[in-house]
Parts: sequence; structure tokens; C-alpha cells
Amino acid sequence: MNFEILKNLSEAHAPSGNEGEVRQIIKKEIKPYVDEMYVDKFGNLIARKKGSGTSIMLAAHMDEIGLMVRSIDKEGKVFVAAIGGVEPVTFLGERVKIVTSTKKEIFGVVTTREIQNSIELTSLPAIGDVYIDVGGDKNYCEKEGVRIGDYAYVMKSFWELGDQLDMISGKALDDRIGCYILVELAKRLRKSKADIYYVFTVQEEIGLYGAETSVYSIDPDYAIVVDVTEADDGDVESTKKCVCKGPVIVMKDAEMITTKCINDWLFAIAKKLKISLQPDVGGFGTTDALNMSVSKGGLPLGVVGVAVRNIHTATSIASKKDITDLINILEVLMKNPPKICL
Repeated sequence: MNFEILKNLSEAHAPSGNEGEVRQIIKKEIKPYVDEMYVDKFGNLIARKKGSGTSIMLAAHMDEIGLMVRSIDKEGKVFVAAIGGVEPVTFLGERVKIVTSTKKEIFGVVTTREIQNSIELTSLPAIGDVYIDVGGDKNYCEKEGVRIGDYAYVMKSFWELGDQLDMISGKALDDRIGCYILVELAKRLRKSKADIYYVFTVQEEIGLYGAETSVYSIDPDYAIVVDVTEADDGDVESTKKCVCKGPVIVMKDAEMITTKCINDWLFAIAKKLKISLQPDVGGFGTTDALNMSVSKGGLPLGVVGVAVRNIHTATSIASKKDITDLINILEVLMKNPPKICL
């Protein structure tokens, strides 16, 4: 498989509330394979391959965690606020780009007073301690047009890793992997009889907001959310959510339980294809599926994805085989999707 599209998606900048760059990449890639496509009032991208069979929504979120300028002191330290679930320590030393109100690109490095002055950290920094060193004072920042509310984009490249180059690393694999999977499925399912909606949502990282609004413009029979989950293969006693051990299927998370018959279909297909499918019964976090499942009159829903190491950091790691296996499972389901059985 060609992972160049995933590379482009990973290296693009699209923190919550500013998803336009990723949206444009997806629109270009998916356009030849769908019958209609539009952006709703909230910013979700919705593409449809028309069909006479079962109507299904496949969803992934475009946004990523990030940083936003919140203040600038007289020394030119650009203090930031977190967008989504940021662990401040994981961003220390990272190179970032601020696109200013005058469209200039200002580069800097994420740091703290202790790190800047080579003082040993005695506690983990809070987000209020973190700032961007742009190499100039406040006058420089004002001259270049840096303003409160500007986004600060982490600059990271996408790489293939490992002896067999099966592993990938990059920024925002949560959830550019899901976006990539949907794009690849659109290419494979052009001749499916199903009525398929490919929904790319906004603002998942700060509150699942795009997911809730997206459902109101379509009325599928059921939906499958494609997201990633944190790997726990560093735990020697763990037997679930391991990278390179197959895709993950969410049975429940902290907020919802997925629809049993959809899970049964996925397990049956995985068994037929001889693909390991890792069940996840979690008590922490949730996905777009929560808001989708309780919108309008309610929606039967499944959640699948792949395990990712270093999730919600500047650089995550995942397996190409896990991604490919999940695409293969969903392709089989979508070619002749059954009707919902509650």
C-alpha cells in the first residue's frame, strides 16, 4: 500500500478549530471516488457514495491536539494554552511555527525557564509554565504580527521505522490514521452497492463537537467510527491493544458501549481473513462515537482502530500492517453490509 497520503495528512497542520489544511487534502484525494461532497456549517467534511443498499456512515476526526498563543511577556516569551489533551512535558524542545495575523511564519522552540537555563526539573511543568522562545522580545513579536489566539504548529516529519519498515512515526496519527483508512476505503468501495457516507469531523479533541452536528445532516442505518487508541504493550502483563498485534475493536470505553451485532460482524470477518482483532474494554476516554450514538433518535455504532504508542505527544508510532488489516476488514463489511440487528 502507498502510505504517502498518510504522510501528507500527518505532516499537515490541523489543530481543533483550524482543520482546513487536512480537509483540503482529503477533498482532493476522495473526490474521484464519491458522488457528492460538501462541508457543513460546523466544518465537517461529508462525502457520499450513493447506493441502493444499506446506508452506513464511516467517520474519523481531522483535528489534532496543539497549542495556541495566550500571552506575550516583555521579554518576548510566547506563553501558550493547550488545545485538547496535551501533556506539556512531551512538547519541550519541539520546534513550532506560528502563522501570524500578517501571514508571516515565525519559528520558535517550546521550553520553560528551567529548561532554558539548564536547571534540573523537580516536577513536571504545567501548561502555564510552557512558552515558545522565538528569539526576540515583545517588540519583535508585535512587529511580526504575533497575536493572542494564533495557533502554534508543531513541526514534525513522518518516518518509516524498523527492520521491515512496518512501523511508522509522525505527528497527529490520532486521528490521521482514521482519515487515511477512510480515503483508502473510498477507493476500494466505488462499486459497492451500499450507500456510504464518509464523514471527517472537526473538534473531536476538545469535546467531540463535530461528531454531534454531523449526524443531523444524514440519516444512516448505522455507523462505524475509525479512531486510534493508546497502546499498552509496554505493560508485560498486557494482552490487549498491542502495536503489531492487529486492529482494535472497542467493546466499551468510559462513556459508552458499542453495538453488539456490529462487533459480531467485525469479529466474524476478521476470523475469516485470519486477522487478529484485539478487543478493548476500557474505562478511560471516549471517541466521536459517544455523541453520534445519542444524536437525533440514536444510532447503532461500532468503534475500531489501531493501537498507537506515544499518543497525544508530538510524535506517535503505529504499525502499517495493523492499518492495512483494518482496511481489509472494513472493505469486506462494506462491500455487502448487512442490515442492523438489534
